[in-house]
Amino acid sequence: MAIQHDAAPPGTDARSPGGLHRSPSTGNSVLNSILRHDLPASIVVFLVALPLSLGIAVASGAPVAAGLIAAVIGGIVAGSLGGSPLQVSGPAAGLTVVVAESINQFGWRVTSFIVVAAGVLQILFGLSRIARAALAVAPVVVHAMLAGIGITIALQQIHVLLGGSSHSSALENLTELPGQLLNLHGGDAFIGAVVIAVMLGWRYLPPKVRIVPGPLVAVLAGTILSLVFSTGAERIALNGSLFDAIQLPNLPSGNWSAVALTVLTIALIASVESLLSAVAVDKMHTGARTDFDRELIGQGSANVLSGLLGGLPVTGVIVRSATNVQAGARSRASAIMHGCWILLFSVALAGVVQQIPKAALAGLLIVIGTQLVKLAHIKLARRTGDLLVYTVTVLGVVFLNLLEGVLIGLALAFGLLLWRVVRVLIEAYEVPGTGRWLVRIDGSCTFLALPKLSAELAKVPAGADVTVEMTVDFLDHAAFEAIEVWQHQQESGGGRVEFVEMGSARMAHAVAGPPKRGFGRAIWDEVLGPWRRDVPNDNPIAAGIAHFNRNHAHVVRPHLDELRDRQDPDSFFLTCSDSRVVPNVITNSGPGDLFTVRNIGNLVPEHGDASVESALLFALEKLSVRTIVVCGHSSCGAMAAVHSGAAAGAGIDTWLAHARPSLIRFHAGHPVARAAAAAGFGEVDQLSMVNVAVQVQTLHRHPAVRKAMAERGVTVTGLFFDIAGARVIEVTEDGLASIEDTEPRSAELV
Repeated sequence: MAIQHDAAPPGTDARSPGGLHRSPSTGNSVLNSILRHDLPASIVVFLVALPLSLGIAVASGAPVAAGLIAAVIGGIVAGSLGGSPLQVSGPAAGLTVVVAESINQFGWRVTSFIVVAAGVLQILFGLSRIARAALAVAPVVVHAMLAGIGITIALQQIHVLLGGSSHSSALENLTELPGQLLNLHGGDAFIGAVVIAVMLGWRYLPPKVRIVPGPLVAVLAGTILSLVFSTGAERIALNGSLFDAIQLPNLPSGNWSAVALTVLTIALIASVESLLSAVAVDKMHTGARTDFDRELIGQGSANVLSGLLGGLPVTGVIVRSATNVQAGARSRASAIMHGCWILLFSVALAGVVQQIPKAALAGLLIVIGTQLVKLAHIKLARRTGDLLVYTVTVLGVVFLNLLEGVLIGLALAFGLLLWRVVRVLIEAYEVPGTGRWLVRIDGSCTFLALPKLSAELAKVPAGADVTVEMTVDFLDHAAFEAIEVWQHQQESGGGRVEFVEMGSARMAHAVAGPPKRGFGRAIWDEVLGPWRRDVPNDNPIAAGIAHFNRNHAHVVRPHLDELRDRQDPDSFFLTCSDSRVVPNVITNSGPGDLFTVRNIGNLVPEHGDASVESALLFALEKLSVRTIVVCGHSSCGAMAAVHSGAAAGAGIDTWLAHARPSLIRFHAGHPVARAAAAAGFGEVDQLSMVNVAVQVQTLHRHPAVRKAMAERGVTVTGLFFDIAGARVIEVTEDGLASIEDTEPRSAELV
C-alpha cells in the first residue's frame, strides 16, 4: 500500500533539528503558527511549571528563587539551543535528592559551582558525540531510580505537610514519622490535604475544566484557604526580587574528590533524564526528531548559566514537555516563551509567591513523588524478570543515596544480563520407545557450562545411539573439546553419535579460529544456503535434500509421523504456478495444513478442466476443508499476457482464455481495480487482483461450494501476494483489506 511519511508540523522544517528554520517564503506562516499554536501552549506550560519550580526548590533546600531562575534559563536557553524542538526544560524532581545532599555537604553557593561544572561536562558530552551512549542504561534501573527519588521526596515532604521539618535521611524521615503525626499542625495538614485531593481528583473532571492545569488550581486553592481561614501555615520566604537573588558561585575550599563525584552524578542524571524525556517527546509528535548531541549542548549551556546566576540544575522534564505537546505547541518558541512568562511573573508578582504556604507545595510534591512510582513499571519489571533489579535499586536510592543505588542497580542488571547470555540449556534423556538418546544443547556453550554439560552427558549409557541437537550461538574450545572427547568415548563403546546443528556456531568451526558469536543472519543464511542464487551449486536439489536431512528432518519427523496414514488439511489453496509463490511460507503453515492446487494464473474454469474440479471436490467431500483460498500475486506472467492480448502459444492461449471474464471486469472498472490503482499498483497487478475476485465469485457459484458453505460454514477467501513488498493482502468484492496481526503486543511505556 502507499506509505505516508511523517511530516513536520506546520510552521516547522523537518530538516532543521530546531524546527524553526525560517526562509523568506515561510516567514509569515511561521509567525502565524507561533501566534496560533505556540503562544497558547506556552501559557499552559508556564502555569504548570511555576508551582513545580517553586516546590522543587523548597524540597531541595535551595533558595526559592533558585527554582524560578532555573525555570527561566531552562525555558529560554535550553529551549533555544537544545536539540529537541518541543521539549521543555527546568528544575526537575529527579535531581532533588542529589541537590539536597550537595547543599547539606557543601552549602548552596558551592552547589552552584557544581551545577556550572556539571553543565560544562554536559557540553563536553555533546561535543564528543556520545549522547546516545547515555541511553544505554537499563530502563528498569531508570524506572527504579525515579521511583526511589519519588519515595524520598514523599518521605521528606510529608513532614512539611504535617507542620514539621524534613530530616536528612529517608530512614530518619521514616522513623520520626509517628512522632510527627502526634504533633501535627492542623492548618498545614488541612491545606496539604486539600492540595492532594485536588491533584488526585483533577483527572476525573470534564475535559473543559481540565484545560486549567491541576497543579496551579491545587496550589491556588491551598493559598486562598490559608488566607481566608488564617491557618497560621508557614509561607514561602522570597527575599527581594528575582534579580536580588542572583549570586555568583563559590569555589570549593577542599574535598575536591567529593565535589567531582557530585559533578559527575548531576551531569549523568541530568543528561540521561533529558535524553529519555526527549525520546518520549519524539513519540508524541510527527515533527523534527531530536538531535541528541545538540540537546546535551543546550542542556549543558543552560546549567552553566543557571549555576552562575544561582539557579538549580536544569534538565528536560517529561511532565512539562508532554503538557507542551498536548497543548498544541509546534516549535521551540513555546518553551522559550514559557521561560519569558516565568521571568515576567517573578519580577512583577514576587509578592504573590510569598503568599503560598509551604504545606501547599508539600502536598504538590507528595503527589508528584508518588506518581514517580508507576505500577506499570513494576508490572513490566515482573514480566521481564527484572523485579529484583527494580527492588534493589529503589531500596539503594532511598536508604543509601542516589548514586550508590543506581550503581548497585546497574551492577545487578549487568550481572543478570551476563547470566542470561552465558547460560545454556542442556538436557539428556531417552526418547520413549526408540532406545535412542537425545542430548539438547541450547544457548551459549562455554567453559562455564562444563559442570552441567559433563553431568548431562554422563547420563547417556555407554554404547547407546545418540542424537545431539545443538542450537548454539557461541561455542568455545573448552566446550567443544568436552563434547568431542565424550563423542569418541561413546563411539568407541559401539554407540553412534549424530549431530544436528541448527545454531550458527558449529563443531567443525570450533578449532578453525577464535570463537565468534553467531547472529540471526548467519542462521538465516544457513537455512537458505542451498537455494540462494549467489551460492554456486551444480545440483541444488541434491544439496537441498542433504541440507534438509542433516538439519531439519528430525524437527518435522514427529509431526509427519502423525500424518503418515492420513491427511487433515484446513484449507484448499489455489494459487499460481509461479515459483516465487511459496504457500506454506506466506501463510506460516506446516506440512498437512494446505491442500494446494497450482495452475497458470490461479484460474477456476467453469467448464472444461477436470484437474481443478476433481481437486476441489476431493478437498470438500473427502477432506472436509474449512476454507477455500484463491491467491494471486504481483508481476504475474499469465496476467501480463492476458492484459497485452499478445499470443503466448497455442496451448497457453487456450488455457488463458479462462481469464477473459477477469479482463472484461477489469476494463469495466471493477471496484478492486480502483482500490488497487489508488494503492499505487500497476495495471497488470490490478488485473491480477480483479482475477482473484472473479475466481472467488466463480467458486461461490459452484454447487459443491454452495452446499459446503450452507452446511458446514466453509468460507471462500481471496488473497494477493505482493512479491516486492513480501506482504499478503486480502481481496474482497469491494476492494482490498489489510490482514491485521492478531498476536498480542506489549504496551509501549512512555
